[in-house]
Amino acid sequence: MDLLSVDRELTRNSYYAATAPRQQAFPALQGGADCDVAVVGGGLAGLSAALDLAERGLSVVLLEAREIGWGASGRNGGQAIHGLACDQSTIEAQLGLDEARRVWNMSIEALDLLRQRIARHAIDCDWRDGYLGLATNARKGRELQDWAERMATVYGYAMQHIPPAEMGRWIASERFHSGIHDPRSGHLHPLKFTQGLARAAAAAGVRLHEQSPVLALQQGNPAVLRTAQGELRASHVLLAGNVYLKGLAPQLEPRIMPVGTYIACTERLDDALADSLIPSRSAVCDTNFVLDYFRTTNDQRMLYGGRVSYSTVTPMNLAESIRQRMVLSFPQLSGAKVEYAWGGFVDISMNRAPDFGRLPTPPGHTPNVYYLQGFSGHGLALTGLAGRLVAEAICGDAGRFDTFARLKHRPFPGGRLLRTPALVLGMAWYRMRDLVA
Repeated sequence: MDLLSVDRELTRNSYYAATAPRQQAFPALQGGADCDVAVVGGGLAGLSAALDLAERGLSVVLLEAREIGWGASGRNGGQAIHGLACDQSTIEAQLGLDEARRVWNMSIEALDLLRQRIARHAIDCDWRDGYLGLATNARKGRELQDWAERMATVYGYAMQHIPPAEMGRWIASERFHSGIHDPRSGHLHPLKFTQGLARAAAAAGVRLHEQSPVLALQQGNPAVLRTAQGELRASHVLLAGNVYLKGLAPQLEPRIMPVGTYIACTERLDDALADSLIPSRSAVCDTNFVLDYFRTTNDQRMLYGGRVSYSTVTPMNLAESIRQRMVLSFPQLSGAKVEYAWGGFVDISMNRAPDFGRLPTPPGHTPNVYYLQGFSGHGLALTGLAGRLVAEAICGDAGRFDTFARLKHRPFPGGRLLRTPALVLGMAWYRMRDLVA
């Protein structure tokens, strides 16, 4: 299935695109060029790396197949949250507790870096502090509290526990039993942020090229990247296209899978109603494996994500199906019109841990092709730090990058033909567990 074609249809009715019209376009690559670093992918990971590398004095060219921020970076839920998509136990099992603490601390650094870039580059992206993690029943509430206590004791990261009796102060919904609040996480308008990061990268000297899909990558020193109308020679390459690399690095493809994610956004709500739904204006996720996530926007709308597709097939009646999930959480929104509904694909890894590394090199060549993938729907903040880690590695300090690169990743079972059906069956089991637990 051509993910680009599916995405083109899914993004036609995006709230983000409607409220952040493009103000700057970048020309396609024409002819030959040379650079220190070629970046493939104009999302947050690629832009973050390009910005850091340019600020370190390297010449950087970024190639984007469509428009800057067109992929997951410009249409996600907008939630910047501590940690990784996987639990810290996954990292502990592979790297040990000391290195797991280091990974956790880097995820918190990612939140700080995001705020710093917003302030330094004056990016108007509707940032708000706060994240609520909510449990839908007593058992899940106990599990959430146990997890939060362990994070405070073992990782030194304290969050506020919200018992059932206090839930009404935090959310106007009977669906949720208890929760935790993290003031250090938050949410923003992802397309505005991505566009702002692109402006910052261009101002730092990065040469940005849109409508420039890379058709071939020839490894070597230098590496050669070919587009329809140009050729780029680079001392180093960063592949940051995730599920959209389209065969550039076939050895990476078995380790990630495209998952369709879908969001709806209501019409503008009455001010009093909007203010009452989540009084702290925090981002919210439940703790189910197949979770719902939502937040109120600065212009008084409810933005609600609660559908995924592991088969790459878009759900029927997308807007109505998400509206029904929203009303399950907030019956008081039963009369609210859904004005926008959109979606697209993110990449997930088998263990939900990020997959960073270098491609194997031909004999006699120095490894110079880096990749970032497997953010698993948890990349809004982490992509920024990932870009910085690649920049550090290219400039000679690979210690932090290699902490992530040591994580081992297995291919999805079933091979090219059967791995999608296998994933669909596996996720159906998790959905059932969420319903009966």
